Amino acid sequence: MATIPERHADNAFVLPAATVAGATIRAQNAQACSPVCNAASGETIGWQEHASEAMVDRAVHAARDALVAWRHSTPGARGKLLRKIAELLEADRARIAAMQMRVSGKPPFEADLDVSDAIATFDYYADLCENTALFAAETITVPDKTVLAQRTHEPVGVAALIVPWNFPMVTTAWKLAPALAAGCTVVLKPSEFTSPTEHMLVDIVSEAGVPDGVVNVVNGGGEVGAWLTAHPLVDKISFTGSTASGRKVMQAAALDMKRVTLELGGKSALVVRQDADVAHAVALAVSGAFTNAGQMCSATGRILVHDDLYRKFMAAFETAVRALVVAPPQGENVAMGPLISAAQHARVQSLVAQGVEEGAQVAFAGTLDAACKAGFFMAPLVVAEPASDNLLWREEIFGPVACVKSFRSDDEAISLANDTRYGLVATVVTQDANAARRYKAQLRAGLVWVNTPQLIFPQVCWGGLGLSGTGRELGIAGLRSYQELRHTVEARA
Repeated sequence: MATIPERHADNAFVLPAATVAGATIRAQNAQACSPVCNAASGETIGWQEHASEAMVDRAVHAARDALVAWRHSTPGARGKLLRKIAELLEADRARIAAMQMRVSGKPPFEADLDVSDAIATFDYYADLCENTALFAAETITVPDKTVLAQRTHEPVGVAALIVPWNFPMVTTAWKLAPALAAGCTVVLKPSEFTSPTEHMLVDIVSEAGVPDGVVNVVNGGGEVGAWLTAHPLVDKISFTGSTASGRKVMQAAALDMKRVTLELGGKSALVVRQDADVAHAVALAVSGAFTNAGQMCSATGRILVHDDLYRKFMAAFETAVRALVVAPPQGENVAMGPLISAAQHARVQSLVAQGVEEGAQVAFAGTLDAACKAGFFMAPLVVAEPASDNLLWREEIFGPVACVKSFRSDDEAISLANDTRYGLVATVVTQDANAARRYKAQLRAGLVWVNTPQLIFPQVCWGGLGLSGTGRELGIAGLRSYQELRHTVEARA
């Protein structure tokens, strides 16, 4: 934390502490703020002002004031606004992707994919708004013919949306689009590390014509999130982040029985059966472990390989990892960018050191491009046959670290894959249809991919079991998570 500097470099920016009912609220010079860094260079490129508790209160009240009119707007009208947001995102795609690269250091293809994901999400919930049956009262058959029983899905109210830094704008779209479709008003709290693209998205929301007060923003660190989740006028919290922070959110929500969706950590498995195509398995292992520099809750950092393929897989995996170009986004053929911050870099390095001290053996590692002289880069690293209690095998690292273990039977692979307190995703590589059915049925995960990369569609729900959280985002369930199920029973005339 630092105080807002009096002067800035010509290309630096200062982002406001809050946007409430369409009005920008600036912090005073003496108020704390934090730098926004370019993860690929380490340089400060701007500053993010932090909201005060009074600003959070003002934002929640603005959302409450806007709720009555917004919840009674028609789904069709809300859908038109969501469609307009998608169109404006498409029109501004290049500028938004460039900011993603400037802040997070993401390779161009990852930055562009983030924009595509956000567009697809707003388009999907616009489609749902056009499906009037999803919002209409449904008649329920009951044994008493003298009464009429119905069920409805109504907006839950004011929703607090707290999003992380690893996929800015993407996780925001996953929450914001269904919340608006459902008829909720929101207060959004972005990560202070990656707020520039979130501000761009919010500007687009306003440009699309969403009424003032329906979407409000408060910026800052954990204390701002804590004020927001504890506010008595917040009806629903949707949080994406670490499991440790998720516990705090759930505890805060319990005081007022707020509705909660938590998308938390993961320690997911990729299973390579003996009949797998090795080249395909290696490609899935690389993308599953090292996309976004491993900073994914869905990272498949526990790779299970059948003993018959183990040596062949490891040789091909090493070749692929050593060939990865780790560099700033402006480099050629960049496959992996930096970690988000100096603190995250230090954390991951510390966990690797602890794992090695506990006995983990590094099998091989990639290299950094010569351009990685600054910034928060870390070469991808692979550990072979760690003990089952080694922290690199059991704990979420959130960095470019993958562990590989061999297995000899499907029973053993399923047991190893499920031996975790998390349960977000899993991947299976096999050419045996019967085996695939068994893995889909027995793997303890919210989403299982079979022979595919980590494809995520807005039509398919996202969420996990155990320490990976509670509730679901995306899909129709994502819409329903911002609605209350109500029933009425009335005498027939």
